[in-house]
Amino acid sequence: MTDDSAIYTGKATPDAAADRGWLLGHFKSPGDPRHSEDVEIKWGVHPKGEERDRWVTGERRTALQVLVSGRFRLEFPGRTVVLAEQGDYVVWGRGVDHSWYAEEDSVVLTVRWPSLPGYRADEPSAPGHQ
Repeated sequence: MTDDSAIYTGKATPDAAADRGWLLGHFKSPGDPRHSEDVEIKWGVHPKGEERDRWVTGERRTALQVLVSGRFRLEFPGRTVVLAEQGDYVVWGRGVDHSWYAEEDSVVLTVRWPSLPGYRADEPSAPGHQ
């Protein structure tokens, strides 16, 4: 028999709203099945015109971002990538600075690894930002 505390069920949009979009990662409480130091998963709901406050710099993670709906633009040094059709995705590695802009109301699924503290946009002394 499975211990029910090892299983979590939810809905991405309301669960994500409770933690700035993040569904899984180091920032969830230990003992919560959504706690992980290996990977982070975000259900990002972004209204048209929303943009990242500042660039992520000093990136120490790898990321995959998949467009669920809308139109979403990612900016990298010397390159722009537009996710325009459902399922479009981009992967970038450690050391790649980036920012983003929602060209339309958009939903994007982001997977990052490993899950490292210190990337919140409201932590100005951090090495990078979420």
